[in-house]
Amino acid sequence: MARMTEEEANALDEEITNTDITLKHGEGGIFTRQRILLDALDRASADYIMTRAIATNKLPLQILGEVVHEKIVASM
Repeated sequence: MARMTEEEANALDEEITNTDITLKHGEGGIFTRQRILLDALDRASADYIMTRAIATNKLPLQILGEVVHEKIVASM
């Protein structure tokens, strides 16, 4: 596993410290957006995405991105 250099750690610390994390009323965070997206899918698709996400320790949106990329590559 790659480790961060001191410079990278300081840059990450500064980014996190200076990032505004306040939520805007009426807008959900990433988990709310994922839930809305999964609710729009049929049951089998949502179950497949969630199962792969859990098995690979990834977010459902990452799984969707991978599937889309696979389809793009396959169509070339």
